Amino acid sequence: MYLIKVNGEFSAAHRICGYQGDCANLHGHNWKVQISIAASELDDLGMACDFRVAKNILREELSRWDHSYLNDMAEFVKLNPTSERIAKAIFENIAGKLPENLKLVAVEIYESDTSSVEYRP
Repeated sequence: MYLIKVNGEFSAAHRICGYQGDCANLHGHNWKVQISIAASELDDLGMACDFRVAKNILREELSRWDHSYLNDMAEFVKLNPTSERIAKAIFENIAGKLPENLKLVAVEIYESDTSSVEYRP
C-alpha cells in the first residue's frame, strides 16, 4: 500500500457559538490541511498518484474556504465550524473527486502550529 500526502492552506474566520472562552468571539486562523491518499498499485510510470493531481484537487477545494466566514458556509448553517467538522467536510468534498484507483483515507487540519485534528471515516 502506498500513502500519498499533499498539503495546502487557507485563511478564514469563525466563532464557536456557546463556547465559554475566547473562541466564542470572532477570530481567524491560517489553517494548514494535509490529505492522505491510498493506492495499492503503481501506474506504468511507477507512480501511485501524480502529486500534481492530488494538489490540484486539494487546491480547488480549499479555494472555497479561503478568506471566508466559516459560520456562513452551507456546511455550518446549524453547526459550529470546529476544526473537527472542517476536516470532515473537506474529506467528504474531496473523496468523490479522486480517480477510481485512489482512496482518500484521512484529512488532517492544523488550526495552529501546535494543534491539529485528523478525520478518518
